[in-house]
Amino acid sequence: MNKTILLKNRPKGRPSTSDFAFIEEEKPAPKEGELLLKAKYVSVDPYLRGRMRDTKSYIEPFKLDEPVESGIVAEVIESNNSNFEKGDFVNGMLQWKQYQTSSGNGLNKVNKETAPLSAYLGVLGLTGITAYLGLEKIGNLKEGETLVVSGASGAVGSIVGQIGKIKGCNVIGIAGSDEKIKTIKDKFGFDEGINYKTTQDMSKALKKHCPDGIDVYFDNVGGEILDAVMNNINKYGRVINCGAISLYNESETPTGPRHEGTLIKKSVRMQGFTVRDFVKEFGPAISQLSTWLNEGKITFSETIVEGFDQIPQAFLDLFDGKNKGKMLVKVY
Repeated sequence: MNKTILLKNRPKGRPSTSDFAFIEEEKPAPKEGELLLKAKYVSVDPYLRGRMRDTKSYIEPFKLDEPVESGIVAEVIESNNSNFEKGDFVNGMLQWKQYQTSSGNGLNKVNKETAPLSAYLGVLGLTGITAYLGLEKIGNLKEGETLVVSGASGAVGSIVGQIGKIKGCNVIGIAGSDEKIKTIKDKFGFDEGINYKTTQDMSKALKKHCPDGIDVYFDNVGGEILDAVMNNINKYGRVINCGAISLYNESETPTGPRHEGTLIKKSVRMQGFTVRDFVKEFGPAISQLSTWLNEGKITFSETIVEGFDQIPQAFLDLFDGKNKGKMLVKVY
């Protein structure tokens, strides 16, 4: 039998395990031109929360009573497609199923000899590509500038900070525990870190750690931390709006400070960033990230939960910050 995870309800506020349903069905057989895939690693990411709303966005919302999908590394179990062989490993956007068939469209072969399979969902997958292209397309980092990163110990944020150091920047990370602050400094090379959970005045803390102001802010959380950054942004500063996890579970749109005046007076560039807008540049991004990884200039952290049945809970744990780096589920 084959297990599948469906979206049962559209969450109101914070999601729960009751919003998902498990079903069992017969394991599929590949038709001519198709592959049979077995999931090995499943990526769970904060942006999936947005797809659970029935609203228009940059990507189609999930449909009720149909499988959830995300980035998955899978093994080719059977192949009726000349482009793939049994035993190949691939990654792509796939459904939360133990086994599934595919035409091969949208799948990329990955080499487990070059890097661990899990890395192709993290530093060498959309995570790393997001960090790299967000900085390249909007950040336009210059040596000696100050880069601030929120969600700094997370999958994207930890890569952003390391690229900042490669570029010769002063890098400040914001994360949610003293342990995470120690990690971003000791493992990822951040210059300083701020624990937002124990900081009473974020604007003041940023001013202390960024005495020359902030040139680039890579935003993964939105909300009050963004507000504090804008109080310290420099002339011609750049803000990359990549994520807003602090707002994802809000049932109503929060109201905060108005930043138009700051944007105008300081000629600040604030731009929303969706990595899928730059699909044609994924290849060069992966090539550069692979080079840095092989040279030891970047590293990565993973939180790996084991068991297909744990996928929904692993997703929910993101909102409690239980992950260090990329959150993945290893499927037996």
